[in-house]
Amino acid sequence: MTETTDKKKLPAVVERFILHWGDMGDEWGVNRSVSQIHGLLYLAEAPMTAEDIAETLGMARSNVSNSIKELLAWNLIHRVPILGDRRDHFEAETDIWEVAARIAARRKEREIDPAVDALRACVSDAADDPTISPVASKRLKEMLAFTELVDRWYMQMLNVPRPRLVALIKLGEKIVSFLPAGKAR
Repeated sequence: MTETTDKKKLPAVVERFILHWGDMGDEWGVNRSVSQIHGLLYLAEAPMTAEDIAETLGMARSNVSNSIKELLAWNLIHRVPILGDRRDHFEAETDIWEVAARIAARRKEREIDPAVDALRACVSDAADDPTISPVASKRLKEMLAFTELVDRWYMQMLNVPRPRLVALIKLGEKIVSFLPAGKAR
């Protein structure tokens, strides 16, 4: 049995958020326990030890330990020293813009960068392979162009100061409301 049944009582809203955050993480390919721990630490008023986390969420200590390692690797939480306590305490980054930026950076590193490399190799190899149909070659080039466009857009957004980024997002909402309905090509 990897989970425990002894749980600290959380307010219903906090529990609902943690469960939902876990479900969202699961949909994004992140272990549910990792996401739930992040959700707990995000809402926590003070740094928590792994033991506190395990007890609060009713998880096995080993599961918490592995999840903490992953959250540290994503740079979504960090260790916090507490005077007089030798145990590690953890707290989450609470600036939601920073959380989103760190998640986006990690996903780009894991998904977009390898996709660009693979597509570039495929396009290059297809150019030298007479058995590749013109349709397949064209579609590979289109996919590469799209993926590189997304990659360039992401890199541009990194350099936009947050207040301008917020304004840009809000402006985008307004612009979309002026566009005619329907599917544009």
